[in-house]
Amino acid sequence: MPLALVTGATGYIGGRLVPELLSAGYDVRVLARHPERVAPREWAGQVEVAAGDATSRADLRRALDGVDVAYYLIHALGAGPGFAERDRSTARGFAVVAREAAVGRVVYLGGLHPEKERLSPHLESRREVEEILLDGGAPTVVLRAAVILGSGSASFEMMRYLTERLPVMVAPRWIDNRIQPIAVRDVLRYLVGAARVPADVSRAFDVGGPEVLTYREMMQRYAAVAGLRRRLVGAVPVLTPRLASLWVGLVTPVPPGIARPLVGSLVHEVVAQEDDIKEYVPDPPGGLLGFDDAVTLALTRIRDLDVRTSWVSASTPGAPSDPLPQDPDWAGGSLLVDDRSRRVDTSAEALWTVIEGIGGAHGWYSWRLGWVARGVLDRLFGGPGLRRGRRHPHQLSPGDALDWWRVEAIDPGHMLRLRAEMRLPGRAWLELSVEDPGSARPTFRQRAVFSPRGLPGQLYWWAISPFHGIVFGGMQRNIARAAQEQGKAQASASRPG
Repeated sequence: MPLALVTGATGYIGGRLVPELLSAGYDVRVLARHPERVAPREWAGQVEVAAGDATSRADLRRALDGVDVAYYLIHALGAGPGFAERDRSTARGFAVVAREAAVGRVVYLGGLHPEKERLSPHLESRREVEEILLDGGAPTVVLRAAVILGSGSASFEMMRYLTERLPVMVAPRWIDNRIQPIAVRDVLRYLVGAARVPADVSRAFDVGGPEVLTYREMMQRYAAVAGLRRRLVGAVPVLTPRLASLWVGLVTPVPPGIARPLVGSLVHEVVAQEDDIKEYVPDPPGGLLGFDDAVTLALTRIRDLDVRTSWVSASTPGAPSDPLPQDPDWAGGSLLVDDRSRRVDTSAEALWTVIEGIGGAHGWYSWRLGWVARGVLDRLFGGPGLRRGRRHPHQLSPGDALDWWRVEAIDPGHMLRLRAEMRLPGRAWLELSVEDPGSARPTFRQRAVFSPRGLPGQLYWWAISPFHGIVFGGMQRNIARAAQEQGKAQASASRPG
């Protein structure tokens, strides 16, 4: 099988490209300065890891030996002053070694940019790198993309947070510049297909989705897909890229070092001037993914409780638009968590008995008046309140109604996850789990997780935060106490006579 080298494999695109290459039948080698960062990836056991630094030609020679196609996915975005020189130097070294190693094809993902226009430092660096690689001697395909639509993409996350958190905003005049965004799914398809471009083709290709939109239109379309009210956006001519990036840094969790170059690049209109790539990588049967569909996919999943830092709601795992566990903490949208753990002096069986019996006649083990009042309020606004109770007094199954919750997942003896069906400005889950079940003192872990919808969702969470100690802290203490009593009762019942 052909061998593909992927640099930047722990980054946004690289981490999603590796499984696509494996599915396409490639053997994959990844160059990693910190191999331990590769280990948590689900594909880690299917690839060869070459430990090394892309700035070292000796490391590059080992990594590029015998490679058929090499993906250059390195860019010093957010690296601070001097990033452009580092980009140039690293690209030159890579190009030289790729030529010496007779690599069959180099593929680089660059930035879509206008011709004959003074570019932002970010886009200018991308342009310089593509020229270095194209002049390097190895057959090279450069794919130029603008905003990439997918959870974890820095440009997408910036747009997500701005739209969700600001129902009214003042923006620079470039908010009406035209942009041709593209779904991450289609970017990956082009990257895999670029490996099969004939050896005598060495050039750059513009790649974009099927729609050209202004940044204002993208925010409005995002709001519509996300179920938010139409945003009120005013444009002013005096907001410089630097001021705008500082403003973005205040409003969003995207690090300023990343937000600044992204904002600076928005002063340009970035629209594909040709679509020659289709001659070598034809559109899929259903065509390229449109903006609304790409956003829908990106919003289908939020972070999954089962995988360290990533929540899954429902959908096929591992889709390119999904967040990955190793994405930055600020990727994947806002997720607000109340996480509590405590050791309990009882058996894991007794603790699970109390957890599975929660709700209905047993109640919620904390501030009963508060739960009742919240239930009444929910019913006034058309929600289920607490009236539904539970199907069985002691047992739960996936899909069961439980007061205003729904059982989303259950692993008997270990974990119960409930999804809220009450009226909320967002989505909420409650997960109760038994950890260290073989211990004489198992750990009871309780997590309340909220994915806010827009600014009202953010305000709702912070408004109720002062009561978390009463509600969630009390729930944990009382469940632990009830489990200890349950353990004593079980031990007494098991004694002979």
